[in-house]
Amino acid sequence: MSLNLRYMRSADITRVVAIDRQAFTTPWSARSYAYEVGESTYSHMVVLERTEERQVQGWRRLLRGLSGAETQEVVTEVIGYGGLWNIMDEAHISTVATAPEVRGNGYGELLLAAMIRRSITLDAAYVVLEVRVSNTVAQHLYQKYDFEITDRKKNYYRDDGEDAFDMRLDLTQTTIRQFHERFEAVKAQHTFTDFYTNSPRPIQN
Repeated sequence: MSLNLRYMRSADITRVVAIDRQAFTTPWSARSYAYEVGESTYSHMVVLERTEERQVQGWRRLLRGLSGAETQEVVTEVIGYGGLWNIMDEAHISTVATAPEVRGNGYGELLLAAMIRRSITLDAAYVVLEVRVSNTVAQHLYQKYDFEITDRKKNYYRDDGEDAFDMRLDLTQTTIRQFHERFEAVKAQHTFTDFYTNSPRPIQN
């Protein structure tokens, strides 16, 4: 199995929307992702892609066996994604999610770390995001990366009116140094190829 971090492409949108609908009660539309990927000048959308060998199943396995062909195939799929907006000196993490079947493997942290690293590459002064006040698991992850709660937005989520915490990470010399140490720990946990954090933004996907 191999993992790749790379910019989101138009061809990824169907899969990203499917994950989004499983992860959130207020998912984005396919049109919103198409805008982020193909039209926005400030968006830095990322996907985490997994490639692995799998056994062919069902009648396809039978046909391959009869013909003497390999009964394994290489499958590549998007298993997570994130959205980052960079406007002037602000980096804003707009969304991040992983597919339900791969949760608990640290891939969400990998995507978060990738977007923070991209923010540093873009010379942002700080990173901000919103999180549900009830989502303590996500808050603990953000706090691990030195985000702090700076405000509370009343009735922020339109599906149920729940409040959101504004969280902010100031990219100072100290926090950047601490981040790089954490990113090295993430790299030690996951073997992946990074085509995102230091790569130029594609003009068109």
